[in-house]
Order: sequence, then structure tokens, then C-alpha cells
Amino acid sequence: MSAPTVNLSSVIKAYDVRGTVPDQLDARVVRAIGAAFAEVVVLPETPAGQGAKAVVGYDMRPSSPELSAAFADGVASRGVDVTVIGLCSTDGLYFASGFLDVPGAMFTASHNPAQYNGIKLCRAGARPVGQDTGLSAVRDLAQSWLDSGEVPDGTGAVGAVDEQDLLKAYAAHLRSLVDLTGGRRLKVVVDAGNGMGGFTAPAVLGDDAGLPALPLDVVPLYFELDGTFPNHEANPLDPKNLLDLQAAVPAEGADIGLAFDGDADRCFVVDEKGAPVSPSAVTAMVARREIAKELRAGRRPVVIHNLITSRAVPELVAADGGTPVRTRVGHSFIKQRMAEEGAVFGGEHSAHYYFREFWSADTGMLAAMHVLAALAEQDRPLSELAAEYELYAASGEINSTVADAAAVTEAVVAAITETVAAEGETVEVDRLDGVTVFHPASAAQPMWWFNLRASNTEPLLRLNAEGADEATMAVIRDRVLAIVRGESA
Repeated sequence: MSAPTVNLSSVIKAYDVRGTVPDQLDARVVRAIGAAFAEVVVLPETPAGQGAKAVVGYDMRPSSPELSAAFADGVASRGVDVTVIGLCSTDGLYFASGFLDVPGAMFTASHNPAQYNGIKLCRAGARPVGQDTGLSAVRDLAQSWLDSGEVPDGTGAVGAVDEQDLLKAYAAHLRSLVDLTGGRRLKVVVDAGNGMGGFTAPAVLGDDAGLPALPLDVVPLYFELDGTFPNHEANPLDPKNLLDLQAAVPAEGADIGLAFDGDADRCFVVDEKGAPVSPSAVTAMVARREIAKELRAGRRPVVIHNLITSRAVPELVAADGGTPVRTRVGHSFIKQRMAEEGAVFGGEHSAHYYFREFWSADTGMLAAMHVLAALAEQDRPLSELAAEYELYAASGEINSTVADAAAVTEAVVAAITETVAAEGETVEVDRLDGVTVFHPASAAQPMWWFNLRASNTEPLLRLNAEGADEATMAVIRDRVLAIVRGESA
């Protein structure tokens, strides 16, 4: 009798694998996914005459070592040699995929609670594997094996499985991209949230990997690796998870605070007063540095930003001599446009930052190093430096439960455009991702815009609004919410 099976459509999403352990993800399931990954991704892109290879890493979750080992067995069962790099951040796995030029798999559920785990897959050179680029085929092949009970078990695997420590190489690569040795000494509080930032920050910003010490005094918060997250969720996008860092920075007399999510691919910044620096401001700050480098090299600097980032981002990019390119929300869209445009850098409102010099993959640590360098190269506090990039007032993302997202969205657009027309004003409407309504500055009204996007998985509408000032933003935010929540009542 075959073992009970899971519906992989419930765990294999648009961009990754994510589910609870052991009811949705166990060794048997991930072994099948590993074998399917080898068949669909690794073997077809292996050059003729060369041995097929892949790399696997994992985070600090209790289930990660067992699941990643089962996955490696599944990959090896198809004749692929597997390098296991052990504990790493997601950008550490992307580094390994780029550095070794092989496909990779990272076991992590990012900031999800302890009972979750997941897998992020990539092709050689850290190129993403999503629903339309192989993930659906991986799901379908693995599902067929699970349904038939003929799951590859790794017995008699032809591929070899070995171990390699790439932490020092990862840290050295990041340091080669940003020079932190020439500026003033900084005191930095780092909140790792018991996630992988507690593993990578001491190697990159400290001397744990055997690299020379930097002019940084790092104050650690929750560096102990613990996938049960005993102190707070490793999700800095939720303001409550920044509170400890916001208190520690002024208490320590620090210059800056950094907060990483569970797999340490995202980084959030707070200034010396403990006030958050928006990811849009970080995007613009890093973009300025990358644009200057491109111009010095005689290249055309292109910077990608998603449509939720502040209007300040494209304005500042253009003012610095760069070309801003606007995309939909989501890493697959960012990475696709980066490749199409040859972009040097890309940023999202969610604190994902992408670098051409990092195989166009996202790395929060490299973004943090750019902010540290920008701060250390001048004498002002971070609050004053960040003010150059915080030009407008933003609402942040506000979710509302609705029964019919499309109908509610159209009702909002109709009502707002009618109101604006009655005031003698005009707006621009685009549908690149949801609906964005933009009001340019006029003699009568300041600039404002809002975006409404429906969730792909829940009956939610997500609102982001921005205005030239707090009062302007609040007016348009409240107007839209009144319509959205009136329709959903």
C-alpha cells in the first residue's frame, strides 16, 4: 500500500515551496521534489560532456538539516553531484550558485513560524525558478511519483554528495563590492531575530570568517540561531518586530541599526534615533552609489524599482543621471527587467535589493554595506542623510478584506476620478499591477498617488498611498479606504 500523499499545489507556490512540517513537507516529499528538480532543471542545462552538479544550503529551522539531506538524496538519485554548504542565508545560497555556476536549492521559510519550512530554487548563476520557468514542471513530476508510490529514495545514488564551507568566500565577495575600510568608525546594532543574520553578520561585518576587522563596532541582538524565534518574529516588515532594535540603537549610542529577516535576504534600517529608514530611501541611497560607479565606467546606469516604491526613487535616479525603470511587484519581474535592461541595481518596497554584481540576485547584506559606506563617508547622522531621500509621506501597505476585489477596485477608480474631475483636476490611471491612480502636482493640489492590488491567495485588497506631505497622503488614503471598506461591509 502506497504512503499517503500531499497535494503539491498547496505547497508549491508561484516562486517557491512553502508548507508545514511534517504534514505537508517531510523527507519523502522533499526527496521527490529534489529528484524532480534534477530532472527538470539541473540535467537539461548541464553542458554536454560535463558532470551535472547542484548546491544545497539551509537555514536554522529544526527541520532544515533532515529535509535538505533528503532533497540532496533525491537530486543525487538522478546522477547529479551535490555540494552541501550547510547553514547559510538565502543570499549565501545565491552566492554559491553564482560562484560555482550550478543550480541551487535553499531550505528556508523566511520569516514564517517554526512549524514551516520551504525551498527556494534557482538555476546556475542564481537565476530564479518560478511557476513559469520550471517550478510547475517540478511540481507535476514530483506529484506523479508521490501519487504512484514510486518516489526515488536515494538508494544506490549515482551522484556524490559532499560538503563545502563557502562562508568566507561569500563574505570576501561582498567586501570586494563595497569598501568599508576608509570611512569613520561606526557603531552598529544588528538584530538578527535568531535567524541567519546571526551567522552571516559576524562573518561579513566582523572577523569570524578570518577576514580583517572593519571599522565597525557591532552590537548583536538575538544572534543565537533558533528557528523557534523565541524573542520576536524574524519579519522586520511588521513594525512590532523592530521595537527592540529601535530601543537599542539610541540606548547604545549607535549610529545605525540593521534588522534582518529569518533567511537574511532582506535588511531594514533604523537611524540613530531609532526611526525607521524606508526601503524606498535605502533604494535611492544605494542607487545613487551604483549610478555614480556606472557613470565613472562610462556605462548607462539603469535602476529597476517596483511601482510601490516612493515617487522619490525614479525622481532621484533621473536627477543623478540614471534611467529608472518601473516594474510590477515581485522578484521574478525585477530580475527579468534587470536582465532585459542590463540594470545595475533594483529595489523593492519590501526591502529586497538586487545587484548586477551579485548575479542580479537579492542580498540584504550588500544593501546594508552600501548604507554603512554612505554613512561612514560623511559626518552627518543617518537621520540627516536619509532625509535627502525621504521626500514624500507614505501610508505603508494597508489590507482590507473584500468579497469582490475587482468590483471594489473599479468602484474606487470611478469614485476618485469623478471626485477629482469635480475639483477641476485630472489623474493618470495605469494597470501595470492592480490599479495605480496618480495625481501630478498642480496649482491647486499637491502630488499624490495610490495603488490597489488584490492578493493572489486571500480575499484582500492591498492599498499603498503617498502624498507630497502627511496631510495630503492622509486625505487620499482615507478617501480610498472609505470606499473600499464601505463596499466590503
